[in-house]
Amino acid sequence: MNFNHRFLFIGLVLFTSCVAVSEKDKAPTAAPAATAIMPADSTKSFDNALVDNKKDPSCGMPVTAGVSDTLHFKNKVLGFCSSECKDSFVKDADKIFATIEFKK
Repeated sequence: MNFNHRFLFIGLVLFTSCVAVSEKDKAPTAAPAATAIMPADSTKSFDNALVDNKKDPSCGMPVTAGVSDTLHFKNKVLGFCSSECKDSFVKDADKIFATIEFKK
């Protein structure tokens, strides 16, 4: 092998090894998380447009003030200001359901 061929061969080997090292150094990137992690002290909040009632069936508070719990009952989505109000509704659901004022 003459000098030009040796120089070309050595240059090609060095170039290939540099490319191989740079590919190994690349760290795999993690995909972004699809869900958000909420702090333990945060409260759930639902959009009042998603519920069918105007007021909390148990305490009468307007759902526009905030909905923190929901319940599906007789093909309606009912919003409640708290889980305690929801629990109160569940105890006597049929009687309270008859008095609910629904959105039009």
